[in-house]
Amino acid sequence: MSKLSEAKILGGIGALLMLFGGFLLPGLGAIIGLILLFIAVKYISDESKDSSIFDNYLLHFIYSIVAIVAVVVIFFISIGSLTFFTVVESMDFSDFNSVWNFFEPYIIWWFFALIVGWIFLIFSAFYLRKSYYTIADRTDVHLFRTTGFIYFLGAILLIIVIGIFFMMVAKILEIIAYFRLPAKLPAK
Repeated sequence: MSKLSEAKILGGIGALLMLFGGFLLPGLGAIIGLILLFIAVKYISDESKDSSIFDNYLLHFIYSIVAIVAVVVIFFISIGSLTFFTVVESMDFSDFNSVWNFFEPYIIWWFFALIVGWIFLIFSAFYLRKSYYTIADRTDVHLFRTTGFIYFLGAILLIIVIGIFFMMVAKILEIIAYFRLPAKLPAK
């Protein structure tokens, strides 16, 4: 079996696990799916002799991790210590003004964290799009180009929440695209 045939199976299963693995094996399914996708992209990169495919996919992954870490770090810096949770536990939520006065500075920090995370996710999606555009060019599976574009558009629109829908559509198209990979690269 060629590396491209293996990439077809590994990528398709990996993309399925990334989409549905959280329901079947919370956390573990998505991690296994991610590993399978990395292997599939590496196989496609090796088979097409184009290292930019894997390099851009790796940058996509790195920016995704940076986005998550940035949001978590800013969130924890904003709350300062565990006394935040103690104060929230004892708070009288019927008095809106005192609740607002307490949460107002935190909301600004949390909004900042989401903006920083969103910016890094756009960078992440940009590199995924580059990787998938190159895969589409090398394999003639143009659905990868569509997947990359919709995922990038979803990342941009994530700030107005509708981007989640676009990203879900992109994940479904990603599954189909991997299963459409040919057994060998088309002649150029």
